[in-house]
Amino acid sequence: MPKKARELSALEVRRLDRPGLHAVGGVGGLLLRVADTGARYWVLRTMVCGKRRDIGLGPYPEVSLKRAREEAAEMRAKARKGVDPVAERQAARDALRAAQAATLTFDQCASRFIASKEREFRNPKHVKQWRSTLDTYASPVIGRLPVDHIELAHVVEILQPIWETKTETASRLRGRIEKVMDYATVRGYRSGENPARWKGNLDAILPAPGKLKKVRHHKALPWRDAPAFLAALREREGVSARALEFIVYTAARSGEVRGATWDEVDLDAATWTVPAERMKAQREHIVPLTADAVNLLRALPRMADSPYVFPAVRGGMLSDMSISAVMRRMDVDATPHGLRSTFRDWVSERTSYAHEVAEAALAHTIPNAVERAYRRGSLLEKRQRLMADWCRFLNEGEPAGEVVGIREAQ
Repeated sequence: MPKKARELSALEVRRLDRPGLHAVGGVGGLLLRVADTGARYWVLRTMVCGKRRDIGLGPYPEVSLKRAREEAAEMRAKARKGVDPVAERQAARDALRAAQAATLTFDQCASRFIASKEREFRNPKHVKQWRSTLDTYASPVIGRLPVDHIELAHVVEILQPIWETKTETASRLRGRIEKVMDYATVRGYRSGENPARWKGNLDAILPAPGKLKKVRHHKALPWRDAPAFLAALREREGVSARALEFIVYTAARSGEVRGATWDEVDLDAATWTVPAERMKAQREHIVPLTADAVNLLRALPRMADSPYVFPAVRGGMLSDMSISAVMRRMDVDATPHGLRSTFRDWVSERTSYAHEVAEAALAHTIPNAVERAYRRGSLLEKRQRLMADWCRFLNEGEPAGEVVGIREAQ
């Protein structure tokens, strides 16, 4: 029969400092392991399902002598019933980890969603915008909440204060919260309806954004004033003035022109190919270049260490403000982007070009999905003729005299 250890007092246990295993009594097999480093740990040595097991009960003195004896007695009782206390404890830990893994906060889900979709964003600026709106408006209210606890009331609390004053921001924020919550549902972190859904949900509580949002269009130059504006612009010096002149010739967006690089331009073919990642519609766009546009590009000096056609002073991308400043100095009440509307108004009022040709020239997305699927061409030849007519108008202005129909003249 094995010798029964003497039951040590708390003071005696505290004085144990010799490396090795020390029986403390009170419960059979309860030992204090003293390491060479001086660290001390509780160990229960017992038989489990016919095999000897050493079961750790935690460090001393964090786990007191009294607590160690209680846990040891409980584990020995389970072992006598054929229950493996180690396996049981491991199963409990696994269940806790699984429960924690299945419960993420909104902020955690938002970070994971953005990371998974980062490649789909057009540029790093959009990632920052996503994080900024969620951090500013959503996180203070639901950031630390488990996603399966977020309800409609929480989303309304986030949106309502800014819905009427910052409608566009609030509408984007709602859509971003909805996508994060969709992600959480698909990944199994929550179930049920999405509390940020608009139709059949928030639309019953909040007014429609279209009823609140005041559309502010970019100020456009009247198309009849375009020739005089271009003549005055040609007298201006500087890279910004030339970039603005190129915008007039091509009716391109300011960002597309400012980001233009020489490897996108083929002067011999008189084309400028804007890659998909720099286009709003995320599709490659070929811009036909008129003789005026080609001559402008040929006359530009090239900066050896910059790829840009219209570089800033230090070789980086020209800022949008620098181009806008040219128009302000010319005392023109319009914006660079508004020049696209100038071009579009001229096409509608003074030419017979088809609607789709003008829209293709502006690289507008076709809203109808069926029409978009069937219209695969770029209408390049028709756009070449359109842009040639546009530059002819810019150089010559309107024809003198009034246009009279043949039947009316007769």
